[in-house]
Amino acid sequence: MVRTQISLDDELYLRAKEVARRKGISFAELCRRSLEQTVAREPSKKPWLVFAGMFEGHANDSAGIDRVVYDRDAP
Repeated sequence: MVRTQISLDDELYLRAKEVARRKGISFAELCRRSLEQTVAREPSKKPWLVFAGMFEGHANDSAGIDRVVYDRDAP
């Protein structure tokens, strides 16, 4: 992980600290999440990454895709 320093105006800093407190996360984590969301919206060589983290699930969820999409257990 890279350590960095930023400058914020007082009001933005206080508002961001309050948001982090309400979410139960650190100010640094709020900054990381915000940057991830902002960067994910930018054009990329992997445009599907814009959807990364958008949905929650389990690693093996795709194993049942045939059942969900085609209403059968195998192709």
